[in-house]
Amino acid sequence: MDRVIEVNNLHRIYETQAGAVPALRGISFAVDRSEFVAIMGPSGSGKSTLMNILGCLDRPTFGQYIFAGTDIATLSDNQLADLRATNIGFVFQNFNLLPRATVLRNVMLPLVYTACPHAERDKRARTALRAVGLEERYYEHKSNEISGGQMQRVAIARALVNNPEMILADEPTGNLDSQTGEMVLETLKVLRSQKRTIILITHDEDVANHADRILYLRDGLLVSREKPGFLPIEKSLTAARPYEADN
Repeated sequence: MDRVIEVNNLHRIYETQAGAVPALRGISFAVDRSEFVAIMGPSGSGKSTLMNILGCLDRPTFGQYIFAGTDIATLSDNQLADLRATNIGFVFQNFNLLPRATVLRNVMLPLVYTACPHAERDKRARTALRAVGLEERYYEHKSNEISGGQMQRVAIARALVNNPEMILADEPTGNLDSQTGEMVLETLKVLRSQKRTIILITHDEDVANHADRILYLRDGLLVSREKPGFLPIEKSLTAARPYEADN
């Protein structure tokens, strides 16, 4: 299998004045290239901590995280920053667009800090916007002049512009109405069909059901991994025990 992610016995422990607080407790799983995986669980389950580690924004206390064949523990902070910039596309609930910049400029932004020539930036930004289905007539609009659904498509295009190994989407429909949210999820599914690897963080089972596979977390443990709609969330969380690594 061509794997993008391998996580082996991952732990994250936070030191507080009250003592050690385990956020992740021995998680193991793998994600193949072109797979669409949802990670969900209740508040305090560890999904945000796991997202930060998968996005190379944080390091595990111990355990192994291999991304695209590279053991993350072997990288310096500068190397991690380079990896985030070139291999991981982030999509956030609040869009994180520059409100007074045009749609095109927002999508080009990750390329500004590279050696990519301006003409190539423009070309790649337009290609990314076409990939998410945004009409060209919106490209010169400022991002605060378009709808929430369009803003999220712009954010997805920005995540695509560096041609990353993985798109990490954190509650991408959280600020959208249900119909607009469905449009954004369909966009992610189209990207998955184009051989993109999608990791979706959500608390909403209806949203998670758009994925190929759902990983359920509870109390820092991976308690179930299922096909969408196969196992009710209440049932999946009854036996909190860690799984062994995927074969």
